Amino acid sequence: MQPSDYDAADNHDFIQVRGARENNLKGVSLDLPKRRLTVFTGVSGSGKSSLVFDTIAAESRRLINETYTAFIQGFMPPLSRPEVESLHNLSAAIIVDQERMGANARSTVGTATDAYTMLRILFSRLGEPFVGPAPHFSFNRAEGMCPACEGLGKVTDIDVDELIDKDRTLNEGAVTAPGYGVDTWYWQIIVNSGYFSPDRKLRDFTPEEWQLLLYAPVTKVKVGTSNLTYEGLVPKIRKQFIGKERDAMQSAARAFADRAIKLGTCADCGGSRLNQAALSCLIDGRNIADCSSMQINDLAEFVRGLKGAGVGPMIDTLGTTLDSLVEIGLGYLSLDRESGTLSGGESQRVKMVRHLSSPLTDVTYVFDEPTAGLHPHDIQRMNDLLLQLRNKGNTVLVVEHKPETIEIADHVVDLGPGAGSAGGELCYAGDLDGLRASGTLTGRYLDHRVRLRETFRAPTGHLPVTGATLHNLRGVDVDIPLGVLTVVTGVAGSGKSSLIHGYVSGGDGVVVADQSPIRGSRRSNPATYTGVLDPIRAAFAKANGVKPGLFSANSEGACPACKGIGMIYTDLMMMADVGSVCDECDGKRFTAEVLSYRLRGKNISEVLAMSAEEARDFFTTGQARTILDRLNAVGLGYLGLGQPLTTLSGGERQRLKLAIHMAKNGSTYILDEPTTGLHLADVDQLLALLDRLVDDGNTVIVIEHHQAVMAHADWIIDLGPGAGHDGGQIVFSGTPADLIGQGASLTAQHLRKYVNAG
Repeated sequence: MQPSDYDAADNHDFIQVRGARENNLKGVSLDLPKRRLTVFTGVSGSGKSSLVFDTIAAESRRLINETYTAFIQGFMPPLSRPEVESLHNLSAAIIVDQERMGANARSTVGTATDAYTMLRILFSRLGEPFVGPAPHFSFNRAEGMCPACEGLGKVTDIDVDELIDKDRTLNEGAVTAPGYGVDTWYWQIIVNSGYFSPDRKLRDFTPEEWQLLLYAPVTKVKVGTSNLTYEGLVPKIRKQFIGKERDAMQSAARAFADRAIKLGTCADCGGSRLNQAALSCLIDGRNIADCSSMQINDLAEFVRGLKGAGVGPMIDTLGTTLDSLVEIGLGYLSLDRESGTLSGGESQRVKMVRHLSSPLTDVTYVFDEPTAGLHPHDIQRMNDLLLQLRNKGNTVLVVEHKPETIEIADHVVDLGPGAGSAGGELCYAGDLDGLRASGTLTGRYLDHRVRLRETFRAPTGHLPVTGATLHNLRGVDVDIPLGVLTVVTGVAGSGKSSLIHGYVSGGDGVVVADQSPIRGSRRSNPATYTGVLDPIRAAFAKANGVKPGLFSANSEGACPACKGIGMIYTDLMMMADVGSVCDECDGKRFTAEVLSYRLRGKNISEVLAMSAEEARDFFTTGQARTILDRLNAVGLGYLGLGQPLTTLSGGERQRLKLAIHMAKNGSTYILDEPTTGLHLADVDQLLALLDRLVDDGNTVIVIEHHQAVMAHADWIIDLGPGAGHDGGQIVFSGTPADLIGQGASLTAQHLRKYVNAG
């Protein structure tokens, strides 16, 4: 069926999109087969997310929200209709993205997948002695939680040595906590309490004085003619610092809180979160905390061995959930692992497990790069799970770059041809063979293979790591070569990050570009984040004989109506803020006076509206050109300089960080999965960038699964052989050629297949 067949709107076997113009889409019209697996391809910024997430999924969710009563809708964020002429035959959309699962300390892998709920039921039925129903095994319920830590498994404590200096007197400033210095209000209460001699060193205090200084309860004391409240330092500091938002503190107070407030394991429950009654109940000699701390693949085996009257279906259901976690490559996790500690890829896979066991069918599942962070071995298992969802009668839409997933698609949609304003067009829609013959960038690169180097660069030295035991590492000894490109690989959970971030990061001259998110507000954009705005402001100031501060939307040149944001946001209390373009500056963010100043015919708003590639032609020399060259080098030439960071994808943010780190005066660069979000054609550009870093005399260490990066390496360190306690060993260290020729690991098998297919 072709998109021009408008008379086929009653054909319910297709989701029909007509005239999609969200973000950079240029009137895209297409038909997507329902109950099939469709993969969306194209370079980063080509419009894939705009079509799948911001148009199809967004409209589905908006229409579902409209079915609720006005009262319920009042508690929901308002969703505007996407920029599209029409959408037909939508089904309910479930988005399974890479957003981390939040930092709620009470959320674990077990609670997020309902596996812990089923485990609680099993213990309430099979455990001995009987202690009560399922809630008695919940650390989030009063019946089951440890009373000392309230079910968190951790308690906050104060490091007394960070509060005081025992070798000083009170008059000499023995209390070193912020706000307690000599002559401060708190200091005067302590000194005038009458409990201590202010001229005696704290080291000489009696046990009673120590107790009063540190732990005294709230007590009324008379200071002069005033009745004041005295309290020991530890409880006082607790009230002042614990539970307060770090970002709201001044820098000195924040630094003190980081030093003085320690999070330790609860002594009462040993970190298990549960009370003693719950811990006393056993199945085959294990309590529920023991089961929760087991690796999931071990727990699955334990559960399969359980027997009991009336619990057979529950054992089967729990076993199926645990097996799904193993199949999806997460068998190395444990149910008690906090959700907030999972990577984006791990979070997405945990969410996916819930949907695999869902009785819902004929819904639309939308995935954002489900292979991110996966070894080629695990990608095969992810593909199997995507096909399982499709085979249950669901429509599966996947935004993806990896050829292994593109190749299992029933239908492929390729957007482009470029990124940003050069993208947003439908380049191809059809089957895989048609994509290969289409001549599009994706079609041409689908079978592209990076070849091994003809000669491998020789190391200039070695960084020895000996006896590494962090997390699952088993006394690892390895020499990491210097002055070359080293790729550290292995299945997810094999110990790659533990080895590199645990034993290499933090050294002198080491620059780390990891996957931690960029903090970005509505005011932050590539120009402010990269620092290119500074030379741009200086150039405008020099050309017009005015102050550089005028050309900052966060300073005196900002439009007073919108305060330099370009939008007016209306606070609707419990609902999300609604934004509208500022009438005063028409979204240009600056005052009329500032906009009257020109640099080679352009005002500051027009320059910030340029893409990095356009700006590179405008600023041909100096610091601005250097920074813009870096943005282009990491494949972000299409980004607008003034585009809010909040609109960038995860892959775009990662590469933006890489551009920043290139400016640092490092000697060793550590990159954590830099191919995330990169099109096959962009990977070649990344490899050229890595080569440039090495050729400039640097050491480059890349944690990566992409076979193209492995094939391009000078040296490979492969960890495994499996994940969790089945990993943590060096299974190979040598050149890619030797790995292909001699290696027997999973990595060797997949790299051999990749290179031989070229």
